[in-house]
Amino acid sequence: MLWAKNLLFVGVVLGGAVALGVNLMPPPGPTVAAQHNAEVYQEPGFRQTVARVDASFQKNWNSEGIKPAAPASDLQVARRLSLGLMGTVPSLEEIRQFESLPPDERLPWWIEQILRDGRFHDYFAERLARSYVGTEDGPFLLYRRRRFISWLANEVSQNRPYDGTVRELIAGHGLATDNPATNFISVTAQPELENQPDPVRLAGRVTRAFLGLRIDCAQCHNHPFAAWKQDDFESLSAFFGQARFGFTGTHDGTGEYQVDDKKRDVKRTVAPKVPFSAELMPLQGTRRQQLAGWVTHPQNPYFGRATVNRVWAFLTGQPLQTPIDNLEPDATNDGATLHPAIGILADDFSANGYDLHRLIRIIASTQVYRLESAGTHDATEAEEKAWALFPLTRLRPEQVAGAMLQTASIRTINADTHIAWRIIRATQLNDFVKRYGDSGEDEFDGRGGTIPQRLLLMNGELIRERIKESPFNATTRISIQAPNEVQSLEVAYLGVLSRRPTSAERAHFEPFLADQKLPKSQRMEDLFWSLLNSTEFSWNH
Repeated sequence: MLWAKNLLFVGVVLGGAVALGVNLMPPPGPTVAAQHNAEVYQEPGFRQTVARVDASFQKNWNSEGIKPAAPASDLQVARRLSLGLMGTVPSLEEIRQFESLPPDERLPWWIEQILRDGRFHDYFAERLARSYVGTEDGPFLLYRRRRFISWLANEVSQNRPYDGTVRELIAGHGLATDNPATNFISVTAQPELENQPDPVRLAGRVTRAFLGLRIDCAQCHNHPFAAWKQDDFESLSAFFGQARFGFTGTHDGTGEYQVDDKKRDVKRTVAPKVPFSAELMPLQGTRRQQLAGWVTHPQNPYFGRATVNRVWAFLTGQPLQTPIDNLEPDATNDGATLHPAIGILADDFSANGYDLHRLIRIIASTQVYRLESAGTHDATEAEEKAWALFPLTRLRPEQVAGAMLQTASIRTINADTHIAWRIIRATQLNDFVKRYGDSGEDEFDGRGGTIPQRLLLMNGELIRERIKESPFNATTRISIQAPNEVQSLEVAYLGVLSRRPTSAERAHFEPFLADQKLPKSQRMEDLFWSLLNSTEFSWNH
């Protein structure tokens, strides 16, 4: 077996040499932008929905006497799309391709590029998984989180109708490895009850993730202010009362769902029943299949609304309606009614076969998504609530790490990147998120930054490794290849902040880059460090 080890060693060395050689080669000129289908953006139904959403915001602005912010630059919108859908920033390579196109084609092209990109499929799947199963590792052997996210990523990649994905999550059967959708059920396994599923947790997840309703708040008693009662939640839980785990994985057994009646100290049988619109529930199938059919029924308005609100939040960093999982009209925004844009988008979503890609295209094409994040004056609370400017939101930990890793590379880090680099990136990203602090499943709580997070950005191992002099880092590549300080500064700004420096920034940094007291590579390191530690880098805007 010694020859095999030697062969493996030679292979690793040769692979590393090839990767090093490729990385040291000057990047080619901007590749031709891939073709994209622009017809979908001109389709009458698409344009009509975008116009209706725009009109709903404009009507509110007019009634409140609010003037919206000016349109953002194309590159600024491209950065938002990249962060919201892929958890990173556009690479220099992608920016060059983007700017090679006519202005009116740039954003449609970039949206289509993202929808085809494996980074989008993986990142969007992870974000969805947090709302479905949280961030916990789950029970050993019964739950396979990575397998679950890989399956979700494939669903997103294939653009499977979202209602079909959700029905599979609620009613799927089989082993968690053979049918990864069943991880939605197996994550709730109760060790104290022979690893059987937990109907209470499942009912809570279904209502919050797929309907945007907090019916589980009535789990223990009738809520004095909510419309839902304890009986409503118990009856929903009963749909999972026959879910079982066995040698064949998740399946449906027999028996009735029972709860502990603490007042009478007895077991009480609860029949499955939905809290509203019972006529939408299928008459055939298992109880879980019936519930799945009711949740995703085209006439169940909460399903579309909840999905629209969550996808909006992924793209902008904030839900259109808060809290994201409480879309009861009398429970949102201090009693305010739902924003009319939610209904418009939900109707289009339902009418077009629950097409997630179409929903993303529509939101990204709206006027409100393409506004500046700053006006000509300090924004008022009323302007922020009315979405008269794009919301400023702190980047999530994996977005910070993803952006930092991409800015350190001239080339795009994607599925076409050498496997060794992708492994290194994944390892560094996971390590950074652990140190920085994962935001958990409560994704839109608006928590502020911390001193340890700031220190990690200033002095952490990742930032040191990615800006130091190295043939693999953008700092060194730029210092070698850029013909002058003006070009060096512009390339650095495009790579880190996805924009060009202002005249004031040029006046500040160009003399510094021209100063010969420090080696050019050191000057580039210092520039990158300054940009990566700027407030602008750590926020979506």
